[in-house]
Amino acid sequence: MRRNYHSLTTKGQSNARKLAEFFSRQGQGLLPMVDLIEQSRRAVDELIDVAGRATMEAVLQLSAEQVAGPRTPGQRRRGMFWHGRQAGRGCLKERKLGVTKPRLGAKGGGEVAIPAYVAMQENGMSQRMLDVLRRGISPRQYAEVLPEMASTCGVSKSTVSREAAEAGEEALKELLERRLDEIDLLVIYIDRMQFGEHHVISAVGVDRNGHKHGLGIQPGATENGAAVEDLLGQLVAGGVDPKAKRLFVIDGAKALRAAIHKVFGAQHPVQRCRNHKIRNVCDRLPEEQKDQGKAAMRASYKLEVKEGMARLRKLADWLEQESPAANSLREGLEECFTINRLGIPSSLHRCLATTNLIESPQSGVRMRTRGVCRWRDAAMVERWAAASFLATEKNFRRIMGWKDFWQLEAILGRKVSESAAAQQEAA
Repeated sequence: MRRNYHSLTTKGQSNARKLAEFFSRQGQGLLPMVDLIEQSRRAVDELIDVAGRATMEAVLQLSAEQVAGPRTPGQRRRGMFWHGRQAGRGCLKERKLGVTKPRLGAKGGGEVAIPAYVAMQENGMSQRMLDVLRRGISPRQYAEVLPEMASTCGVSKSTVSREAAEAGEEALKELLERRLDEIDLLVIYIDRMQFGEHHVISAVGVDRNGHKHGLGIQPGATENGAAVEDLLGQLVAGGVDPKAKRLFVIDGAKALRAAIHKVFGAQHPVQRCRNHKIRNVCDRLPEEQKDQGKAAMRASYKLEVKEGMARLRKLADWLEQESPAANSLREGLEECFTINRLGIPSSLHRCLATTNLIESPQSGVRMRTRGVCRWRDAAMVERWAAASFLATEKNFRRIMGWKDFWQLEAILGRKVSESAAAQQEAA
C-alpha cells in the first residue's frame, strides 16, 4: 500500500522522456526559455553588483564616521576632517567593484586611511588569479573566466600577471621549505619536466603506508649532475635521512645515478625505468622491428634475473648486426632488474618498475601550464611548476599494491611497523 510520503519516480521519468521528445521535435519552443534564462542571469549579476556596491559604500561611510566622527561641514574633529569623495575599488568574491569612498584629511596634511577600505583590498585575489591561470587561461583571457571583473573596475592584465606571480612565489616557498622529518619514505622517484627550453627536476616519495608526497623541484635536467645534487641536498636538508635504506626509481641518467651515490650513499638500490629503456632502444630500431623488440624486452623483464638478462644480451647481440640499439640495450641492464633481484613481490612491480608514478603528477602540471605560450626565465618556470605541483598533489592516491609494502620494508632491512606486521600476520 502506497503512502503519500512514498517517492514515486516512474511517472516522473516517463513525463521527462515525453517532454524531451516534444522539445526535440519542437526546437523553437526552447528559444524563449533560453532568452529567459540569459536575461535572468544578467539580472542576478546586476543585482549582485548593485547590492554589493551599495553595501560596500555604506560600510565605508560607517567606518569613516568611526574614525573622524559624523560628517559636519566646516568643523574638524579628532584632528581630521572630511575631504569629499573619490573613486575606489572593493573586492566581492572574485570581482572587483568600483565604489565611491569618503576621503578624510589630517590636520597636519595628508590623508587618513579608512580601516574598512584597507580590509576590502585583502581578498586573496592573487590566489584566485593563480587558480584561474592554472586551469589553462592566459592573463589576456581572464575576463572570460572572471565575469564582470574588467567591466566593473577594469582590472588590468598586468595586475593579473603580477598577483599570480606573487601567489606562485608563495607556492614555491611552501614546496621548498616543506619539512620531511616525519615522513618515513621507502621509495623516491626522480624525473624531469620540460617547459619550452627550460628543464625542471622533480621528486615524489612514497611512505611506508603507500601515500605519495611531493618532495621538491629543482631547475635543470637529470643529465646535469650539479642540479641533481642540489635537489637531493634539498631533500636531506628538509629532513630525509640519507642513512635509512630506500629504493630509488629514476629515468636512467648517469648523472642522476652518480648524484644518488654521492648524497645518499651506495647502499641504496636503484631501479631504472623500464619504459624509458624500451623507448630509448626502440627509437634506434627500424620501424619494422620496433614491435618485436618491445615485446621481447617486456617478456624478459618478467623472468628471473639471470634468465632475463641472458635473453636481453642475446637480443643485443642480434641487434648489433642490424642497428645501433645494442649499446643502448646493454647500458644499465642490471639496474633494470633491481626489483627482480631484491625479490620484491610482483604486486608492486607495476609501480616500482617505471617512473609512471611521478609522470602522472607531471602530466597534471603540464595540463595546468598548457596556457602559457612563452616562458620568460627559470624563475617563472619554477613558480608555475611549484604551484601546479601543489595543486596536482591534492589528487594523490595510495600506490597500487600498498598492502604489500611491509615486504618491501623487510627487504630493505627497515623495521617493520606495527600495522605492517599485522598485515604480515594476516597474510
